[in-house]
Amino acid sequence: MKDNRPIIIKKVKKVEGGHHGGSWKVAYADFVTAMMAFFLLLWLITMVSPEKRARVALYFKYFSLFEKGGVSFMEKTSAIFNEPGESPDKAFAPNYGNNPSLSPEALREAIKNAIETLLEDVKDQILVSIVSEGVKIEIFDRDGSSMFQLGSAELTDRAKNILRVLAENIKEVTNPLYIEGHTDSYSYSSRSNYSNWELSADRANTARRYLESLGIAPQRIIKVIGYADKDPLIKKNPRDPRNRRISIVVLFSRQKSSPPTNG
Repeated sequence: MKDNRPIIIKKVKKVEGGHHGGSWKVAYADFVTAMMAFFLLLWLITMVSPEKRARVALYFKYFSLFEKGGVSFMEKTSAIFNEPGESPDKAFAPNYGNNPSLSPEALREAIKNAIETLLEDVKDQILVSIVSEGVKIEIFDRDGSSMFQLGSAELTDRAKNILRVLAENIKEVTNPLYIEGHTDSYSYSSRSNYSNWELSADRANTARRYLESLGIAPQRIIKVIGYADKDPLIKKNPRDPRNRRISIVVLFSRQKSSPPTNG
C-alpha cells in the first residue's frame, strides 16, 4: 500500500525582487518624481524676474498657516506675478497703509530682508534697530565707502541707492518720522562760520529732500536735526568714520525721549 501512494510534487513560485517584492520600484519612482519637481522648480526660479521672486519670498516669509488656513497661495498669484514694471526694491516694500496691526518688529524685519537681498554690498553700513520711539535706521560711512562727498552735503550714488530702497519700504507706512545728521569730530570745512553743526544739519536736510523726491510724504517728516559730533556711534573713537551717519526714525510712539545712543 505504501508503494501505491501518489507522488506529490511541490512547485515553488519564484517572486522576482525577493521577499520585499516590487516595493522598491514605488520608492524609486517617488524619488525620481521628487527630483524632477525639484529641478523643475530650480529652472522656474531662473526664469522668473527678480521682483517676482522677491514677492514670493516676502509672501512666504510672513505667511502664517494658522492665520491663513484654507486660503490658497494661488489666490495671490495675480498680485505677485502680474504687476509689470515694478523694481525689486518695490516688490520687497511692505504695504502697511491699511494694516492697523503694524508693529516695529514687522517693519524692522521687512527692511532687514530688503537690505539683505537688494543692498548686500553695503549691508554692513546699515543698522536697523528698535528704539524707544520706534524703528531706527542708521546709514553710516566706512573707510572708502562714504554717504556724502567729503566735507559737503552732496549725496554719493551709494547713498542714493540705499535711500531709494529704504524709501520703498517706509513710504507706504503712515507713521511720522524724523531725520538726524551726525558727523565725526574732524572739521573738513575751511570756512570759519561753517562747522560740523551746519554740516550735519545740511546732510539731514539733503536726505529729507531726496526721500521726499522718492515718494515720502513731506507731512510725515516732523523734524530734521543736526547733532554734529555730539552723539557718536562709536563713543570710544570720536573720529571713527562710522560716526558720520544719517539716521531715520520711524515713530511708533510720540513720547519724547533723549537721543538714542549706540555703543
